[in-house]
Amino acid sequence: MRALTMSNADQVALADAFAGPARIIVVAFCAAWCDTCNEFKTIYESIAARRSDATFVWLDIEDDEECVGDIDVENFPTLAIFRGTDPLHFGVSVPNETTIVRLIDALASDGSSRLANSVDAVRRLPSRLLDPARGETARSAER
Repeated sequence: MRALTMSNADQVALADAFAGPARIIVVAFCAAWCDTCNEFKTIYESIAARRSDATFVWLDIEDDEECVGDIDVENFPTLAIFRGTDPLHFGVSVPNETTIVRLIDALASDGSSRLANSVDAVRRLPSRLLDPARGETARSAER
């Protein structure tokens, strides 16, 4: 499977992924102008192609700004990993295939893992991915 994007064609697959409470979803935050991201995209797509047990999503922080919302991306690539809609991990990652696969495997095998101190913006990411307008409404209500 390839990495999903915010395209209309991928919306059903995104909804299906987040509907599965045990499904691992890996979201990569990158930017088109970032050379590291462009190199990492090949690695990320390769991992996604071999991992039918997880869903991979590629977000461009500028093109997909309505979904990224208030999430603070300090460096690239940054990954958010969820089990269903529960955040398990958020942070900058080394753009190395072995490192990313080990991280995913460790989080997938630990059924009790949950990111205890996740920021609201990360917890809201699944709803913004499924309905970008809803994420904008939620941010406006917080102001």
